Amino acid sequence: MELLERIGQEAKEAEPFLRILSEEKKNEVLTMAAENLVKHRERILAANEKDMARGREKGMKAGLLDRLLLTPERIEGMAEGLRQIAALPDPIGRVMGEHRPPNGLHIRQVRVPLGVIGIIYEARPNVTADAFGLCFKTGNAVVLRGGSDALYSNQAIVEVLRETLHACECPAAAISLLSDTSRETAAAFMKLNQYIDVLIPRGSASLIAAVVNNSTIPVIETGSGNCHIYVDEEADLAMAAEIVFNAKTQRIGVCNACESLIVHEKVKDAFLPMLAERLAEKQVELRGDERAREAVPMKEAQEADWGTEYLDYILSIKVVDSISEAVSHINRYNTGHSEAIITENKAHAEQFLREVDAAAVYVNASTRFTDGFEFGFGAEIGISTQKLHARGPMGLEALTSYKYEIRGTGQVRG
Repeated sequence: MELLERIGQEAKEAEPFLRILSEEKKNEVLTMAAENLVKHRERILAANEKDMARGREKGMKAGLLDRLLLTPERIEGMAEGLRQIAALPDPIGRVMGEHRPPNGLHIRQVRVPLGVIGIIYEARPNVTADAFGLCFKTGNAVVLRGGSDALYSNQAIVEVLRETLHACECPAAAISLLSDTSRETAAAFMKLNQYIDVLIPRGSASLIAAVVNNSTIPVIETGSGNCHIYVDEEADLAMAAEIVFNAKTQRIGVCNACESLIVHEKVKDAFLPMLAERLAEKQVELRGDERAREAVPMKEAQEADWGTEYLDYILSIKVVDSISEAVSHINRYNTGHSEAIITENKAHAEQFLREVDAAAVYVNASTRFTDGFEFGFGAEIGISTQKLHARGPMGLEALTSYKYEIRGTGQVRG
């Protein structure tokens, strides 16, 4: 564990330098990092192919292989995320509020970095670049512990980023990667509270639960996504079919994919056959309740299906008699991530927005938009499904805290 201790120390030592770095310098580094990711993409892709080969040999599911895969386009997307972060205003030093109480003190609330951020994540190598960009822009050092499935990809990306930092005369320890992906090292990492200020898990429900239950470091919980779409009795059914198709099949291995469909009784006979034909293009397996199976032949849904994040070409379907029943079902089984209603009824849309308890609630749009890049944050550190500090896609401001600056003219307290 000496290496882990050293990485923590180096990150802590880099943090004061990063805390006072100018916005111009941050943007210079981020822009060069974007250029270097593209410049060295063959090196990164070669490392990724080693990870993909191991994944295929191990029989990794299609959805997880998709999460792991890097392509020239995805590397360009990583680079574009860094460019967008560079283009965003720097939140550090921003005055959040100020006032003068009767004692004459001038009190300002100012945004500051969190310090050193630890991130534990699975086979998502794009997270490596996103985490660096967001943490660096907010003056935080970051220590990464990726999954063993993406080890070679993560190492290649971090090497490029550290080379960029060195070339820009910034501490390479602004980003560190734990190459030892053993459970023992992960467990020790979760207790490194003398160096790490906050820990963010990103991955499966079991990973997140392990971090929440074992960490002595404060945790920002990013949850799994059992996301629902409710097709209302007053929905545009053609629109609904396209939205469900996109939300279910555009990428199956992501937390904002639709896993469960709820359909109003009045439109099930018209909508479900249309949707089944569309989803057959991707061989999506349907699992429905009794009324759904009356409209279209499909497997019988079990109780476990209502709460399952499949990350696969599987969709559960429930038929309801009212929007209130749909909302009740969603609030019982969802994970607080992303939920959508398809309707032309404004009152129903407002009821859904008001009553559904989730980080992101949509009207007439795919749940696939719950993403820092799509929300205009440049990238995201994760999607928080908790309610303290940060909720939903976490961009720059979610990686800051604040302090009070008090200026006086000789005041003493009587």
